[in-house]
Amino acid sequence: MMMMGETWAQLGSLIASVMFLWAMFDQYFPSHLRSSIMRYANKLVSFVYPYVQITFHEYTGEYLKRSEAYAAIETYLSTKSSSEAKNLKAVVVKDSSQPVQLSMDENEEVADIFEGVKLWWAVKKNTPRTQSFSFYPEMEEKRYYKLTFHKSHRDFVCKTYINHVLQEGKAITLKNRQRKLCTNNPSQNWNGYRSKKWSHVTFEHPTTFDTLAMESKKKEEIINDLIKFTQSKDYYAKIGKAWKRGYLLYGPPGTGKSSMIAAMANFLKYDIYDLELTTVKDNTELRKLLIETTSKSIIVIEDIDCSLDLTGQRKKKKEKEKDEDTKDPVSKITKEEEESGSKVTLSGLLNFIDGLWSASTAGERLIVFTTNYVEKLDPALIRRGRMDKHIELSYCGFEAFKVLAKNYLDVDSHQLFATIGQMLEETKMTPADVAENLMPKSLDEDAETCLENLIEAIKMAKEEAIKKAEEEARLKAEKEEKEKKDAAEKDVKVDESLAKEVKENGVEVVKDDKALAKEVKENGVTA
Repeated sequence: MMMMGETWAQLGSLIASVMFLWAMFDQYFPSHLRSSIMRYANKLVSFVYPYVQITFHEYTGEYLKRSEAYAAIETYLSTKSSSEAKNLKAVVVKDSSQPVQLSMDENEEVADIFEGVKLWWAVKKNTPRTQSFSFYPEMEEKRYYKLTFHKSHRDFVCKTYINHVLQEGKAITLKNRQRKLCTNNPSQNWNGYRSKKWSHVTFEHPTTFDTLAMESKKKEEIINDLIKFTQSKDYYAKIGKAWKRGYLLYGPPGTGKSSMIAAMANFLKYDIYDLELTTVKDNTELRKLLIETTSKSIIVIEDIDCSLDLTGQRKKKKEKEKDEDTKDPVSKITKEEEESGSKVTLSGLLNFIDGLWSASTAGERLIVFTTNYVEKLDPALIRRGRMDKHIELSYCGFEAFKVLAKNYLDVDSHQLFATIGQMLEETKMTPADVAENLMPKSLDEDAETCLENLIEAIKMAKEEAIKKAEEEARLKAEKEEKEKKDAAEKDVKVDESLAKEVKENGVEVVKDDKALAKEVKENGVTA
């Protein structure tokens, strides 16, 4: 028992001596000498210690910028940390569907197995030697992740595992992020503290392809096209094109163009950038807005036929108004004030879609144009290669009606369906009008009442269409009759004018002949 006590006493004395010597070494040895000793000591240890360590610091060279690698690792390890680590800390994540993320606390360690290789992750923290006042104390603490693995797996870890961790961490962040609906700010608000080119709100639109009123065949075609696009990163790089795709949605108002965009965004988990062209002053501002967009996003320009004069008529219009402006300086000033808005040109917009600037930012983006009148758009704007896929959204058919009936009334079949289907084939009605009539307006209305209301609405729409067609036919007939009458009156006036001219010219001819005969008679003797 005495020997055991003496052994512990000697061990304690040895440990105290070692700690004293280490403290003296750490405090009083010159830094260059201390680093040299540590370097050689690490070399000696490496002969008997077969593990390699890699550190990933939270803050790197860029001032006040958190390392993207550190954030990706933290996200990647969050699941393992919450299930294996004993000491956890909660990290608040901005713009995420999961605002609180659990991660390892300092000096915790978890194991990870990837393709049969076991690795260890630990969180460490270096506290500064001297205490000083700082506005950013978390940067002074210098937290970092330490990855430990066997030296035989060095190539595998450096070439494969680290890339896997970073990509998986970024993918989880994108999956959990709170998706945004962005709109561009006017350029006069771009300068200043914390000013931004885009403002955003949380995108929470409920429309999906399941609730979209459209034929199932066309819906499946669009879904397959979107899936193919998201899986074609390497293919786009191979053929030398930017990883983007253009969609043109066209059709009458109320046919679901905006709902289609929302369904695409929800299906792909993309953000939406709603670009208001009328607030963009020129092509330079348009390029700046493009640079600020992120990958996995949809850039939308709605009603592009109304946004700008992109039909090529602007120059002709200006030349026509030039003479009028010189005559009336007051109207010239008024017009200049009205036209001091957007000067985005067709060329600038084309460059935005598929020019050099379209490939200067992150890929995986959709560009969507909507219009009610596709015939008004310049063919260069919507040709294949710019707007790769043209989708016509037309009036409500029977299949689209069944989707709406399921959405609004939770009805899959009804005895009135056949009647409604036949009536929709004969009468044009938009999905928006059908949906409005299917929606119950009071607690007393059931599915059958709503369907009957829809039948009455279709009958009224048919009657209005007939009246409109008759009115158009009447106006057309009156116009043709008027044109014929005007043409006849014009012909009569031409005949009267011609007859008068012949009559006058005939008198002159008689007079000329008499003068000529007199002259010949007088000169005949001389001749």
